[in-house]
Amino acid sequence: MHGHSPAARTGRPRSAAADAAILEATRAALVELGWSKLTLGDVATRAGVAKTTLYRRWAGKNELVVDAVAVLFDELELPDRGSLAADIEGVVLQFAAILGRPEAKTALMAVVAESTRDEPLRERIRTSIVDRQKRLVMEGRARAQARGELPPETDPATAARTADLIFDVVAGAVVHRTLVSAEPADEEWVRSFTRVLLLGLSGATAED
Repeated sequence: MHGHSPAARTGRPRSAAADAAILEATRAALVELGWSKLTLGDVATRAGVAKTTLYRRWAGKNELVVDAVAVLFDELELPDRGSLAADIEGVVLQFAAILGRPEAKTALMAVVAESTRDEPLRERIRTSIVDRQKRLVMEGRARAQARGELPPETDPATAARTADLIFDVVAGAVVHRTLVSAEPADEEWVRSFTRVLLLGLSGATAED
């Protein structure tokens, strides 16, 4: 599932510039107003678009805010730094930097809090953010296997479970460090975290 949920409509094509302005306005409004006071009308005014433009694109506030968060995490890239450890450190530092931005921090915490009582919102977070970013795990693992740093995995079900676990460990640790503990995920912490993660991967590989 990709970014926006509204069904395809006839008429003029969507404007990428308008979409970007709307999502940026959504994040700014969240920082200033918070979840409860955020309205689609306010976002439309901030973005300089007609309300009908926004309503044609998003069914409601939940969908809009998740998409506003998702595009931030779409900025993540897996650098090729020559080794699995260095690649992990690179992407984790990027992730921590995004979470350090006020608009990312506020928007993510808002949707996660709201999702505790809204199953459709939880599903949208899974499909629009979590599932999309698992690509980084798949890319990193494939690259490490090609280098000979990790053994190939022949069972697709086992490979999928391992990818889920790696993603959960990385995302959980970085989100807790930056948003819950409010401690810096600096280079020293990221190096230590990466060592622990690689030890875990080595143990899992040995058991397999």
